[in-house]
Amino acid sequence: MHNFQNVKKDLIYVGASDRRLALFENVYPIPRGVSYNSYLLTDDITVLFDTCDASVSGQFFENVEAALNGRKLDYVVVHHMEPDHAATLQDLLLRHPEATVVTTAKAAQMIEQFFGTKPEKLMAVKEGDKLSTANHQLQFVMAPMVHWPEVMMTYDSTDRILFSADAFGTFGALSGNIFADQMDFEHEWLSDARRYYINIVGKYGVQVQNVLKKAATLDIQMICPLHGPVWRENLGWFIGKHDIWSKYEPEENAVVIIYGSIYGHTEAAALRLGTLLSERGINGIKAYDASHTHVSKLVAECFRASHIVLASSTYNNGIFTPVENLLADLKAHAWQRRTVALIENGSWAPQSGKLMRAELEQMKDITIVGDTLTMKSALLPAQEEQLAALADQIAAQL
Repeated sequence: MHNFQNVKKDLIYVGASDRRLALFENVYPIPRGVSYNSYLLTDDITVLFDTCDASVSGQFFENVEAALNGRKLDYVVVHHMEPDHAATLQDLLLRHPEATVVTTAKAAQMIEQFFGTKPEKLMAVKEGDKLSTANHQLQFVMAPMVHWPEVMMTYDSTDRILFSADAFGTFGALSGNIFADQMDFEHEWLSDARRYYINIVGKYGVQVQNVLKKAATLDIQMICPLHGPVWRENLGWFIGKHDIWSKYEPEENAVVIIYGSIYGHTEAAALRLGTLLSERGINGIKAYDASHTHVSKLVAECFRASHIVLASSTYNNGIFTPVENLLADLKAHAWQRRTVALIENGSWAPQSGKLMRAELEQMKDITIVGDTLTMKSALLPAQEEQLAALADQIAAQL
């Protein structure tokens, strides 16, 4: 049974959601599922904006055929060739051989890489090229490395809609409401939007800034992304979040404590520091066990907050593995412009603090607060003063 709804009078949402998938890109947990968005313009000329993942192909094709209602499909615009958006492209063209594929030259190469052949009807477009559908004027905006090199977006100057590819997307399946203003987005969706952006696009802040500058020249009244809800209100707030994230600036002046503890002694010290910070008037402190929190959430939290405490046991004469993995992920995502405090533990040879510091020194604009607090097995009562001094130093900056 088809299940679509109108975004505008002649623009129909024909995407679908997957609640069964456990890991997005086989990496990121998505307990709330994910949507694969596709949009059909039914002007004098019909245009389908992207296809869908194979997992929802049945629903997607039912939606497209019902929305076309017997009409031919003139164009399919491919903004991004990643299979969660393009896996069903070949099947679509078998059903609609009359359709012309509109995409970038690099995406056309990727179509051949994925399917072994190029579409018979192909229109390769570049920056500023336009396509008229009679009542709508479509303009193509190149967005390389947001987050693949072939990516582009489409701006409908008639309805002032930006079809934004993976930009402005988020994890989370849709449940009938397709617009962000129909949801409590800030409280129920923002953390997933942040985790989505930081982990998937976060490395490419410079490229995102370039696209945001292009977007600033367009009169955008609606954003139609490839994942998550459509934006038609409060666009400035959501675009502003991406501006902050892509500049690598802290989203909040806050403290996040992340600890890697084997038998609980490092955890105890980290949580005691949290209490001392609270006693100094610091609100909104978040603490995470690196062994039990997926690294994608830890990375997102490190981007959100201005001050990070890393507490790690020494393990095999190195950094405890979950904290070591976090540091590697932060480096890979170009994490920068943060303040970090360090706590190390080691019963016979504490090394994790020195090694964490060495990793942080390879990152850009990382300020380390004071000296590393060193524990040997457990925090001794005599070290309470040292821990309190570290709390004072962190609080003074906040």
